[in-house]
Amino acid sequence: MEEKNKSEETIKEPEKEIPQEGEDSVKKKKASKETAPAEEESKEEMVTIPLKSMEEQLKEIDDLKEKVNTYSEGWQRERADLINYRNRVLRDRDQEKQNLTVEIIKKYLVLHDDLGLALKNPPADQASKQWVDGIALILKKMQKILEVEGIEPINTEKVDFDPQLHEAISHEENHDYKSGQVIEVIKPGYKIENRIIRPALVRVAK
Repeated sequence: MEEKNKSEETIKEPEKEIPQEGEDSVKKKKASKETAPAEEESKEEMVTIPLKSMEEQLKEIDDLKEKVNTYSEGWQRERADLINYRNRVLRDRDQEKQNLTVEIIKKYLVLHDDLGLALKNPPADQASKQWVDGIALILKKMQKILEVEGIEPINTEKVDFDPQLHEAISHEENHDYKSGQVIEVIKPGYKIENRIIRPALVRVAK
């Protein structure tokens, strides 16, 4: 009996364990099965796009580019017009301001000339010295105002007569000056920038 049992034990073989797939490998296989049809479907869609549809899309892109260029050119023109308009407004405003300044200064130039003539013939007595100094101070203040406003006297020292700058009241023989040179300034002239406010009244050699 014991021998029989031993023989039966030797006949039985141990059962082999069947390896089981892990969860990660199962998920990968499942995912590959699910994505494969999607990839095949996308490839199929890319291949089967109609050629006519692509041409229409390209034409639409060209139309959009043309519209962008048109709008861009229009915007640049409008911007340039706006800049020109602003510059024109600023220029007109500056010109209007200068015109107003010139009209006001012309009135004060009359007083400036009178004070200058008064100082050319001051009283000789010592008692009038304070009065002369006061007139000179007033004239100096007026000249300062003219400088602040950009008003400059026209240069007339040993210069040739220029009809744009000078107004001749006489032509005289004078051997100390060349023909056409300014001999004397009777009334000074003034300008602002390149604009003549009043020409200088002068005597001219001939």
